[in-house]
Amino acid sequence: MKSYDREAHDSIDGYTLLPLTGGVDEAGRGPLAGPVFAACVILDSDRIIDGLDDSKRLSEKKRDALAIAIKKNATAWAIGIASVQEIDQFNILQASLLAMKRAVESLPCMPEIVLVDGNQKPALTCKVHTVIRGDSLIPAISAASILAKTARDAEMQRMHRCFPRYGFDQHKGYPTPQHLMALQEYGISEIHRQSFAPVKALLGTRKYPF
Repeated sequence: MKSYDREAHDSIDGYTLLPLTGGVDEAGRGPLAGPVFAACVILDSDRIIDGLDDSKRLSEKKRDALAIAIKKNATAWAIGIASVQEIDQFNILQASLLAMKRAVESLPCMPEIVLVDGNQKPALTCKVHTVIRGDSLIPAISAASILAKTARDAEMQRMHRCFPRYGFDQHKGYPTPQHLMALQEYGISEIHRQSFAPVKALLGTRKYPF
């Protein structure tokens, strides 16, 4: 786990960050089921949050604790979602960008510039800068990755209560052996992404409502 890096917060690639710099990341591009989530976070440089990192490198307990700290100490934060239907309609990349756009546009104050993890930009009216591995390099993007991940995990826990046979509480919709076996046994549910190959191959099989 890394400590807060003020130099990384203050600049990137020689560019001095503006006070209202939003970090953006998504969670849930790889799963076979459930929506894709994104978050945008504007950190307050006077309220340091130690331990920010790529959400995938943190334990669930640490992510949950940091999510609380981010919501308490950030200047602003928001979550955006793209539904399973939108994923199937537009493809997962475009749905992820749509979720990012919704997250940014849901903020109570608009950022002066947005830093996005990866190399794809959502369509925004403000300046946008992409950062490869930004979720492990830029604190605001790390914070966004944590909020997106914890929000999506909470949603998949709720989906588990609706569709308990698939084990969403364990794998969160990712194509684990457990999940693939459940798909073979029970068919697809209404929250499975029908455009994803393992699900598409099962179209026409029984759909269990719970």
